[in-house]
Amino acid sequence: MHVLIVVAHHDPRSLTHGLALHVAEGLCQAGPGNSYEIADLSAQGFDPRFTAADHGLYHGQMPTPADVAAEQARIDRADALVLVFPVYWWSMPALLKGWIDRVFAKGWAFDFSADYALVKKLGRLPVHLLGVAGADQDTYERHGYAAAMKTQIDHGIFDFCGAPVLTSELVLESETQDPTAHLRAAHTLGRHLFSAAHEPAATA
Repeated sequence: MHVLIVVAHHDPRSLTHGLALHVAEGLCQAGPGNSYEIADLSAQGFDPRFTAADHGLYHGQMPTPADVAAEQARIDRADALVLVFPVYWWSMPALLKGWIDRVFAKGWAFDFSADYALVKKLGRLPVHLLGVAGADQDTYERHGYAAAMKTQIDHGIFDFCGAPVLTSELVLESETQDPTAHLRAAHTLGRHLFSAAHEPAATA
């Protein structure tokens, strides 16, 4: 089984990158045939800006931009998609949001039928979300941030495309807690990516 792990953080020494690597290690330990690819959006210089070319693609007037086609091909090769990202202002970073804006394009991730009914095209793609958050659980619950993120990301993006979100976790208090438990939980997630039921991905 092959997994695409997408990381949206500029610092390769960050906890975000560490979690991604531990997911990969767990995956490889789960089975000798498992493989992964890490898409480091910052290192590869992915342009998150939605341009006239992307707009033209949406309206069926222009071809898929080359960088978007390359990312779509990466996802097409994968049996699962893992997104690991820091939480900025109670959502994902602009770099990752722009990647989704451009890559999850009409005609590839979703479409509309002749009667304008939504066609979800990513039903084969299980998704795992791992957000790295500085705040504690009480803050997320008291203000409704966690529910808002699930509505926006899990439902608003992935369910819209038909991709089932199997894991949606926040690594809480990431700036104050010992990262060992978080890294261990990411390793566990990697080991169970293709299990019928896996353990929780992260602990607060």
